[in-house]
Amino acid sequence: MLTIKQRELLNFIEIYEDKHKASPSFDEMREGIGLASKSGVHRLISGLEERGFVRRLANRARAIEIIRHENDSWNKELNSKTKTNIIKAEFGNSSQIDLPLLGRIAAGTPIEAISDPSSFLTIPANMVDAGEHYALEIVGDSMINVGIYDGDTVIIRKTEDASNGDIVVALIDGHEATLKTFRKESGRVALEAANPIYETRYFTSNQVKIQGKLSGLIRKYR
Repeated sequence: MLTIKQRELLNFIEIYEDKHKASPSFDEMREGIGLASKSGVHRLISGLEERGFVRRLANRARAIEIIRHENDSWNKELNSKTKTNIIKAEFGNSSQIDLPLLGRIAAGTPIEAISDPSSFLTIPANMVDAGEHYALEIVGDSMINVGIYDGDTVIIRKTEDASNGDIVVALIDGHEATLKTFRKESGRVALEAANPIYETRYFTSNQVKIQGKLSGLIRKYR
């Protein structure tokens, strides 16, 4: 299973190598798929290696070999277009998807927002509906009364819209993200905790941008 960026990179490498008879540099790959840094390219290449799509040749610069899978349904997906952030892969009767894990989010005091995937989370496809989704790890205890605890992983559906009572990822002043219950009161945005020790915080509409709504939750028992 591939994320959309992994698929874009694989397609870019294949087209580049067909044209130039050599592998692209990391800078060329970064520019070719619109990433901000080469570290993002390294993560994508590592993911493609782990899934058996490419192989880096030792002791050679700019040497990435594409491994073709003739009977693999993944290859059919490589040439298709999709607007979602994931590609579904079939394994027998099961279906899984990779969601970008965008880091940690506060269920408490807002923390600095993280927008680049730190890794990917594989989940059953039936855990999410249509649309783009991503995952975040919860830090803090402000949402415990709705069953969201420190260390949980939440699945978020991307949207910029929210209704009163929705649990949302809210970006505050462009740089802090928090998970709270959304309400609009008298032209202000209220971000409510689900723990009485935390006060409701109020902002103007211009201060808050909705980045998604809660879609699911994963908990590990230790």
